[in-house]
Amino acid sequence: MGRLGSLVLLLVLTLVGCSDVHTVAGPGNGDGEARGASARRDPIDPAVDRYLDEALPEGPGITVVAAQGDDLTHCAGRGLSDHAEKTPATCDTVYDVMSITKQFTAAAILKLEMSGKLRVGDPISMHLGRVPDDKKPITVHQLLTHTAGLPQSLGDDYDPLSRAGLLAEAMKVPLRSRPGEKFHYSNLGYSLLAVIVEKVSGQSYERFLSRQLFRPAGMTRTGYVLPDWERAWVAVEYDERGRAQGRPMDHPWAPDGPYWNLRGNGGMLSTARDMFHWHRALTGETVLSTAAKRKLFAPHVRIPELDGAYGYGWVVMGSEDRRFAWHDGGNDWSLATLAEFQRDAILVFWVTNHASRTGKWNLEDDHLKLTQDIAERVGREVGVTRPSR
Repeated sequence: MGRLGSLVLLLVLTLVGCSDVHTVAGPGNGDGEARGASARRDPIDPAVDRYLDEALPEGPGITVVAAQGDDLTHCAGRGLSDHAEKTPATCDTVYDVMSITKQFTAAAILKLEMSGKLRVGDPISMHLGRVPDDKKPITVHQLLTHTAGLPQSLGDDYDPLSRAGLLAEAMKVPLRSRPGEKFHYSNLGYSLLAVIVEKVSGQSYERFLSRQLFRPAGMTRTGYVLPDWERAWVAVEYDERGRAQGRPMDHPWAPDGPYWNLRGNGGMLSTARDMFHWHRALTGETVLSTAAKRKLFAPHVRIPELDGAYGYGWVVMGSEDRRFAWHDGGNDWSLATLAEFQRDAILVFWVTNHASRTGKWNLEDDHLKLTQDIAERVGREVGVTRPSR
């Protein structure tokens, strides 16, 4: 699920100096209002909008949200979320956010630590039961930082693998390196973290996140199956030839969400508006304490060939007073990037249901530059409100 194999692109990314950014207030919109009202009232930042006119190709459905602190400065869609039905992408279109899911899993672990139910330094055997000798040294922290030595995955995202099957296979798989020795990006590690969330909390992974993270943050349209979505709100994904690949739930899913090769490490569905609510929660203590957020965004482990580090579900760059944290997600069809420019509390999140078109464009090529350029334009001019595209 992760696109961190393309992390080398960050080598050309300079940290954004946002000291000249000013707040642009936009008339936000409550989740209970009609989606038509949302399209009329969501803020459009003129500088961001003009940049997107120039930077984006014609074709992909894409939604972009930008904010500074508690102020939502831009939230709008472009193109179509469903070509067959001519449904426009909006601030409230539901997309697969893919590996951005990892930061929710990490936050759930920290929430359990806040309540005293585990510690990130615990060996996984404390929460998963008996493990083979080679995996006894693995800690929760090492799962969070991709240093447990586990492989990237056990198979395809949509293989019908149960929780018990995942655990059994994970305990048998050879390690790529000794626990704690090297960084190896691992979706499997984050699926094991989702198992730990279930075992320690006594709740399903999604239900724990819904009760402990999403509801307190005001995220009413984030989850696997619990939100009451209408099918038409969920974006259809398109491949490099423009062929429809259906919606995420059209692929093999268990009754309670994706199977376990995907659960905990990806597959979460959300909206740009909910990602703004998540940003707002992380700038305060709505879901995590200050101490827990320090762990979430700490540069725990250097990432090879990158002037950056991995936190807990975030890639972290820069000094403490100029920290830039981001994560992306991608599959064969969609692409998303979420970034927090922490000194100025600026959020940029964008997601598309059509990542590339053969011989024409590939949004993955410059996805980090696109993110940086949006952040640089946040608040340059006084915002105006007009209908979303």
